[in-house]
Amino acid sequence: MTDVQLLKPSPEESVFGAQPSHRMASTVSAGPRSVLGPSRPPLAVWPPLDFALGAFSCCAACVFTNPLEVVKTRLQLQGELRARGSYQRHYRGALQALWVVGRTDGLRGLQKGLSVGLMYQGVMNGVRLGSYSYCESLGVTSFHGGSLLSGAVAGALGAFIASPAYLVKTHLQAQTVEAIAVGHQHNHLGVSDAFVTIYRRDGVIGLWRGVNGAVPRVMVGSAAQLATFTSAKEWVSHSQWVSPNSWLTTLIAAMISGVAVAVSMTPFDVIRASVHGFSDCMLKVCQAEGLRGFYKGMGPVFLRLAPHTMLSMLFWDLLRQQTVKDQQG
Repeated sequence: MTDVQLLKPSPEESVFGAQPSHRMASTVSAGPRSVLGPSRPPLAVWPPLDFALGAFSCCAACVFTNPLEVVKTRLQLQGELRARGSYQRHYRGALQALWVVGRTDGLRGLQKGLSVGLMYQGVMNGVRLGSYSYCESLGVTSFHGGSLLSGAVAGALGAFIASPAYLVKTHLQAQTVEAIAVGHQHNHLGVSDAFVTIYRRDGVIGLWRGVNGAVPRVMVGSAAQLATFTSAKEWVSHSQWVSPNSWLTTLIAAMISGVAVAVSMTPFDVIRASVHGFSDCMLKVCQAEGLRGFYKGMGPVFLRLAPHTMLSMLFWDLLRQQTVKDQQG
C-alpha cells in the first residue's frame, strides 16, 4: 500500500474543518478524534473528482519513491529461499543497492516498472480512497472502530482490483543484467508484453497470482497506517513542538506511521516478491531463512513508505483545498 490517510489540521485554516453535515458522497475529512472513535463530519467533494485527486496524489509520490521500490524488490529477492551465506550478495543495503543499480542500469534502471507502478498506485489508491469515502457517506466511520474497519476493507478492495498491476511491476523491477540479477528473471519486453505473457501462460487467474498475499498485506498496512498516523499527528500537535498546521507535524506523524507500516507490511512484501504461493512461501522462507527472512529489505521499505506517505498526504491536502476554494468561489 503505497497508502493515503486523512489529514487532521485545525478547522480554522484547512478544508478539513468539521461541518455539521452527514450527507456526502465523497469527502474531505476533518479527521477522527480517535482512530477507534467517531469522526467529525467532513466537507463534500464530487466523488469522481475525489477519486482522481487521490489517485493523482499517490502517482505523483510514486515518481519520487519508485527507485526505492526497485531496490526493495531486489533486496527481497536476493537469496530467495536460500540459507544465509550460501549465495552471492550483490546488494548490501539500500544506499549501496541504489548505487549498484544506477551504475549498472542507469537512471532508467532506477525507474524500472514506473509506468505500471503509476497504474497500480492510481487504481489501488483511487479505489481505496473512493471506497473509504463511500463508507463515510454511509456513516460506518462514525461507529467505534468503524474508521479502522473501513480502511482495512477499502484497502483490501483496492488491492484485489490492482493486483495484476502489482504482479507485473514486481516482475519488471526484478529484471536486470545477469551480473546483478537476483530471483527469477521473467525477461518481459515491457508492460503490455508482461500482461500478455502472463495471460497466455496462466490465463486470467494467473494475473491475480499472489492476490491471497496482497489482500491481507494491504488490510494490515492500511489499519496500521491509519491508527498510528492519526494518533501520532494528534500527539505531535498536542506536544506543541511545532505549529499544528505546519507540514512538519505531518512529516513527523508520517515517519512514525511509516515505521509501523514497514514492520507490518514487510513480511507480506517478501512473500509477494517471491514467485511461489503465499502459504508455501511463508513455510519455505521460515524453514530456510528463519524469521529474519521475512524482514529482508525492511530498510528500503521504510525509506519508501515514509516519503511516499508524506508526499501523498501533502499533495492530496493541497489539491483538495484548492478544489474546495474553487467550488466556494
